[in-house]
Amino acid sequence: MKRSSKENGNGMVVQLRSPAMALKAEVASREGRRALSAEFLGTLLFLVFSAGTVAVTGGLLAERMTSARLLVIALAHGVAYSIFVAATLPISGGHLNPAVTFAALMSKQIGAARAFMYMVSQCAGAVAGALLLMVMIPPSMHGTLGADALAARVTMGGGLVTEIVLTSVLVAAVLAASRGLSPVRLAVVGLVVVLGQLLGGPLTGASMNPARSFGPALAAGEWGDLWIYVVGPLGGAALGALAYQLVRGEHTAHPR
Repeated sequence: MKRSSKENGNGMVVQLRSPAMALKAEVASREGRRALSAEFLGTLLFLVFSAGTVAVTGGLLAERMTSARLLVIALAHGVAYSIFVAATLPISGGHLNPAVTFAALMSKQIGAARAFMYMVSQCAGAVAGALLLMVMIPPSMHGTLGADALAARVTMGGGLVTEIVLTSVLVAAVLAASRGLSPVRLAVVGLVVVLGQLLGGPLTGASMNPARSFGPALAAGEWGDLWIYVVGPLGGAALGALAYQLVRGEHTAHPR
């Protein structure tokens, strides 16, 4: 598709790029490739340490969901996410989560083409991380590779609301942290993940991240109620982005 143009209110002609051209430009630029690589690798490593902890404590150690195991899983998720967000924040913005990318898109902090490529990279990284776990963990101990699932007595509605609420808080924390690389802000992001796991872990697994759910589900063939872990976090992202903008009382930034 070729470029199209239109005249704005000041009589100037503005060149518009088609979605295909915008995607090509993202991949062609050095900055775009670095950002996509950061999102891929960051999500891969986050998946390995988060889902890997779930798989190891449940498979190799054969532990039930006790308070001690829940705390270990919560700390693994929180510490891993804050570390890899810090590592990728100067390069890509440190999303590592399609819900965060969706919130950034809604807040006009990122363009649609880059948001789409980020989500693809994140999901690809999560799948690669899950496949890596299959190599690292003995086959007899794979289980579900840490795939998220609703607890026995949790309804679909309850699970959906849980993911919406938890993700909205996480997204608001990440949007605040993205304003500047601060140890305090990054610590808050990690603590939000820990708190989300402590509350939502026994209910839904507290995904708060569609890529985190998609990778193990694809590798282990455990689809279950995967739609909840896509719709819930994206809905929470929209809610969190709106709440953040209202509280900050700021105009949205121009997309990059």
